[in-house]
Amino acid sequence: MTESPDSDANVPGRNRKRFPGISSRSYEHPADRSALVALRKLSGFDTVFKTLSGLLPERSLRLLFLSDSVRVGDQQFAHLHAMLRDACYILDLEKVPPMYVNQDPQPNAMCIGLDEPIIVVTTGLVELLDEEEMRAVIGHEVGHALSGHAVYRTILLFLTNLATKVAWIPLGNVAVMAIVTALREWFRKSELSADRAGLLVGQDLRASMRGLMKLAGGNHLHEMNVDAFLKQAEEYESGGDLRDSVLKILNVLPRSHPFTTVRAAELKKWAESRDYQRIMDGHYPRRDEDKDASVSDSFRDSAAHYAESVRTSKDPLMGLVRDIAGGAGDLGGKLRDTVFGSRSGGTGGADGASGSDGSGSAGK
Repeated sequence: MTESPDSDANVPGRNRKRFPGISSRSYEHPADRSALVALRKLSGFDTVFKTLSGLLPERSLRLLFLSDSVRVGDQQFAHLHAMLRDACYILDLEKVPPMYVNQDPQPNAMCIGLDEPIIVVTTGLVELLDEEEMRAVIGHEVGHALSGHAVYRTILLFLTNLATKVAWIPLGNVAVMAIVTALREWFRKSELSADRAGLLVGQDLRASMRGLMKLAGGNHLHEMNVDAFLKQAEEYESGGDLRDSVLKILNVLPRSHPFTTVRAAELKKWAESRDYQRIMDGHYPRRDEDKDASVSDSFRDSAAHYAESVRTSKDPLMGLVRDIAGGAGDLGGKLRDTVFGSRSGGTGGADGASGSDGSGSAGK
């Protein structure tokens, strides 16, 4: 059952801007957008995935949630239903996707489905967040639906499950996990896109920040501080040496979501950007222009974003990448000082060299 978000009864609860005809390209992270634009341009892409839908457990998932969860509507979780319709109204999503509340103490939400997306939120999340925080989360999931992320999320779930089943086949698990790893990297960027969609729906950065802090630290807002939380993200990015940089990569590889402090910092940065302000002023790409979007332009934007990330990053590994790209002299010495500088506290010359690249205190 589908419904339209456009009705007199569905008016935003407070004075929030609406974005008629908005394209998901307006809020998508550059890496996410370049992948999606390329996929949308592929001839026969829709046909392939409709064929795949017969192999994937989508029908089973829909029946599972229908039979063992609570479907949100006018008579069940009516306040969530109002938020869902509101989010679809603001982002001008043509059909309101079905939403279910699933009994699970772990706070979580997801948008899945190949033919039509469905949104699932857990009781742990409903109990954790206040109204405005929940509004941002529902906007986040509607953003996934508008971007078409539900398709790839479903495939990721399927492939992750498949990897466990073929682990006994020589090289079989390696091949599947290579695809899963690539999909996870893309999906982490898609989460940053959806966070932006949540902000466009809620239009309350403080509520979005509170929600992310609660996901990290539970329902203890009186014990937490936004500025201190964001400082953690800065410390995470800039702290340590090359060993820590490698550990960061290993820690994030199995995850489908970026770390919470990183999400908060990225969202705040976007909220303060000219791109966000232009959307709020009504200047954004329309979805009727999506067919004309340039794949090469999207890839250039993505490449420029990664180049800028490397240029501005405080991470030691990214610093080394900059040095290599810039043809830094004595690369071996630089590498030695970056990795082992914190161990050479007794030698004045070595301390001076390592101190200059910010790695002197990383060995604690």
